[in-house]
Parts: sequence; structure tokens; C-alpha cells
Amino acid sequence: MSDPKVDNWQKYQKEQSITIGFDNTFVPMGFEQKDGRYAGFDIDLANQVFESYGIHVNWQPIDWDMKETELKNGTIDAIWNGYSATDERRESVAFTKPYMKNEQVLVTKKASGIQSVDGMKEKRLGAQTGSSGYMDFEANPKILKNKVKNQKATQYQSFNEALIDLQNDRIDGLLIDRVYANYYLQTEGILKDYNVFPVGFDTESFAVGVRKADKTLKKKIDEAFVKLYQKGQFQKISKKWFGTDVATDDIK
Repeated sequence: MSDPKVDNWQKYQKEQSITIGFDNTFVPMGFEQKDGRYAGFDIDLANQVFESYGIHVNWQPIDWDMKETELKNGTIDAIWNGYSATDERRESVAFTKPYMKNEQVLVTKKASGIQSVDGMKEKRLGAQTGSSGYMDFEANPKILKNKVKNQKATQYQSFNEALIDLQNDRIDGLLIDRVYANYYLQTEGILKDYNVFPVGFDTESFAVGVRKADKTLKKKIDEAFVKLYQKGQFQKISKKWFGTDVATDDIK
């Protein structure tokens, strides 16, 4: 536990440990493998960042709906797992520099013939509870919400559950992060069977969320991003997971 009201950097250094909260089903950002070990782009990146300060990361799987509460209570020290830096979240969380861009896409089966947002008229949509995609869906009803069946999305606790329902035709489209869609469909060898297209919501950026009192932590993560990019380590991790350099201009 950390005191949520103070700058805890000295504590992290002294204990050589920091606790990061993540959703352990969010492939390829941070997830639990079959052998029980954690893997992912964010896992590799965070481990590198804190290794440079001699700090070990304690990865804490959390209920993604409760992430800001866990941070506020001091049970975790950072939210680092494909976490979009939105204005709404900025009210309660301090964000590092954005390190990666992402956008919301719709995934549909090619066999369904749905190739655009307009094709989702009166069709069944799925989304993850508490995800930025779901927040966009609710906040910008004209783009997608007003078109889909019953003007609502079936909510899922994990992306995996949603994808299974899409594969089994229980939903017609899945609102999801592009990074996840591409990685997963490619890894499963089924990308050729699916359409992946942008929804039209604003592009978002992934950043690390910390408590507002943890000013030094925020600064140290930002500094490490730039150093890792200069050394080519960021690009190496990026290529491993996405086959390309996903860094934002903010850290180059």
C-alpha cells in the first residue's frame, strides 16, 4: 500500500518495488500466458523503464472497471495497460507523455458483408465494459449508437468473451482497439476472415496513469521513455509485438 496523498518516489526506490495495475486479458498490451506468466508490450516496456531505476515491478491484475479507485486507494501505484489518456480520466489521474497512438475500430466477419459503420444499422454490437471504446460509443451517439440494434452494445468483461461471441454470430460487430484487433486476428491466423475498419471516433493515445501527488514518478517515466527510444530499446519492444514502431512523436 502507498499513501495516495504524497509523492512516493523515495518509497519505490527504497523498497525497490512498485505495483502496477493491469487487465490480464488485454492481449497484446498485458496478459497472462498459458504458463501463468505475464507478457505483452506494456509489460516489457514498464519492466525496462523501472529496471533503469533499479525498481522491480509487481504486476497486479485488477478489475478494469475499478482501476481509478485502486489507484486512488493506494493499492496500485500506476495504471499501465493500453490506458487511454482521456479528458474525463484526467480529472482524477495524472498522465505521462503518450507513448503510443491507438484508434477504435469495428471488427466484423467478412461473410457478414458489413464493411462500414453504416452497415451496422439494426445490427448487434459488442464492447468491453469500462473501455474507452464504450465511453466513445455513449458520448458520440450519432456515429454508431443511434444505428445499432436497440441503440446499445452488449457489454463484456473481457475482449476474449466478446470475440468468441462474434465468431459464433451472437453479435455482428465488435468495437475494439486497433492494436488488439490486428494483433489477435493475425496471431490466430484469421485476419483474412474479418473486416477491420475505423469507427470515426477521435484517435486516442496510450499513457501511464499515476496519482496526481506522484509527480516524481510521472517525471521519471517520461524521462525513461525518451532514453529508451534514443537507445533503440523502445523500437525493439515495439517490433516484437506489432512488427512496426508505434512510438508517438512525444517520446522521440
